Order: sequence, then C-alpha cells, then structure tokens
Amino acid sequence: MSERCIVIAEAGVNHNGSLDLAHRLVDVAAQAGADFVKFQTFRTEALVTRAAQKADYQKRTTGHTETQFEMLKKLELDENAFRELAAYAKLKGIGFLSTPFDIESARFLTTLGVSAFKVSSGDLTNIPFLRELAGMGLPIILSSGMATLGELEEAVDTCERSGVPIDKLTLLHCTTEYPAPAEEINLRAIQTIAAAFPGATFGYSDHTEGIEIPIAAVAMGAQVIEKHFTLDRAMEGPDHKASLEPTELAAMVRAIRRVAVALGDGRKRPTASELPNRQIARKSIVAARPIAKGETFTEQNLSIRRPGNGVSPARWDSLIGQPAVRDYAQDELI
Repeated sequence: MSERCIVIAEAGVNHNGSLDLAHRLVDVAAQAGADFVKFQTFRTEALVTRAAQKADYQKRTTGHTETQFEMLKKLELDENAFRELAAYAKLKGIGFLSTPFDIESARFLTTLGVSAFKVSSGDLTNIPFLRELAGMGLPIILSSGMATLGELEEAVDTCERSGVPIDKLTLLHCTTEYPAPAEEINLRAIQTIAAAFPGATFGYSDHTEGIEIPIAAVAMGAQVIEKHFTLDRAMEGPDHKASLEPTELAAMVRAIRRVAVALGDGRKRPTASELPNRQIARKSIVAARPIAKGETFTEQNLSIRRPGNGVSPARWDSLIGQPAVRDYAQDELI
C-alpha cells in the first residue's frame, strides 16, 4: 500500500489582506480535500526595505507604481487574524500552516500549535534564520527554488546541527517564477533530492499553470505537493494569476489521491482483482482434433485456446512427443 501524499493548499497572500476572504480560502481548501491550508505570516518592516522593488511578475500583476513594501503592507494580517484562522481551520477539519518570514513571526506561530514550519525558497540561504528556526524543534519544510544542490545541502546541514534531524525535514523541489514555464520545471530534480538526502521526506512546490505537473510529480514519487490557489484568478494581487481556482484545486487533489494509490509497492505480482480473470484471459493446451489413447502429441493435433484452467502453453515444448494417456475429443483440455 503506498503512503498518502500530503497536499498543502497554499493560500499565501491571496486573501488580499481580508480576513473574510481568508476564511473563504480555508473553506475551499477543506472542501477540496487538501491536508493543510497554508498562509504567510510576516511583518512587512522586518521583511523588506522601504525601497525594495517588486519582482517582474509582481509588476505584471500589480503594476509599477508601488514598492514591494507598499504592496506587502496591504497583504499583511495581524496576529488576531491568524489566531482566528487557525481555530477556523481546526473547525473545518484541515491542518493549518503558515510560512514565517522572520523569527518573531515563527515564535508567534508556535503559540497557534502549528505542526511544522514552512520555509520559503527565499530564506533557504538565510542561515541565521534557519538556525533559530530549527532550534525550536518543530519539523521543517524547505522549498528549494532558485537553489543549487550545494545550497540545499548547507541548509539541511544547518537544520540538522540546530536540532531538526533528517527524518523531520521535508525538501521540496521548486521553480520560483509565477507562473513557472514547464520547460524549466525539471521534475527529475525531485529524484535527485531524494537520492541526495536519504531519510528526508521529499516533494514538490508548484508554480505552473494547471494541474498536470504536480500530478506528474506524485507519479515520480513526491510525498508532499504544495500548490497556490485562489478564489478567482481575476482578482487583484501578486499571486492570483499563478494559482488554481476552487474547482481546479479539487480536481488536482482527487487526481493526486488516485495516482498515489496507483503507485503501489513496486512488487510485480497478480493482484486480487486480476486473479479471477486469469482463467478467462489466459489459454490452455487443447486437442486440435480427436486424439486416441497412446497417440503422440504433435503440433498438428494440439492447439492453444481459452480458457486458461488447463495445462499452460508454457509447457508446450515438454508436452510435444508425449503419448496421450486417454482419448481426447476436439477442443478438450489436455
């Protein structure tokens, strides 16, 4: 039996700073069957300088007039909002996660009882942050967008040295562009990461359009999938256009569940549902014409036909040249 693939529905900042919209995102994630709904917890003043410019994709989606600071400030939720969201997610039966972007936000999230910390790709090389975060002892999920394998190795080593063992680390392959072009996804890197860090959980954080690529990642063995979603891709905000809408999120989760179950354990053997069909689909050695007792079996008086509850055609060579022990009618199983 294959292990369940964990699906993290990434609400991120797609609430646009509205607690009401954030509640609706929790509803969508829960209804879609995701395991976790994830937000982003930050204090804009601790995240960016006031002069920091927006990424090109953010300029495309939110315009060129404001700074990154101004954009993020509008997307910030306060601690009371996160307390309410964590409680609401519990009420809806879905796990609650949020990515902290500073250590004070991480400490606050521990008061909400989060089961793990998610680290964004942008903080993979933030060694002081990783060191403090790992010192809190919670499992850590690391996204590795923009990173080399060497940078990921340094991040993993930092976490291990600071209190989070390899079996409490989840490493997510990622391409940090919104939306990410399919030709730059390099899904095979998932297997590279799995081989490089035995004992870690591994998976994929997706920023492509559509649902095909995260489903393919599950087929390649990804144990965790993270995917952005929104209420409506036409909404204003930096991440909506690279996100799934509610029906698409639900379709992705259903497909992931089916693919994860279909992976199986890798042993080649007949399954329980196949066994009754062997007698119908396979063939047996039969008499091609009437055969008298003592007559020698030949390629002329034997044939191979269904059903498969007689002598297997695999024994054809050993049967040719043997005498018939009794009379056989045409089509009778030997």
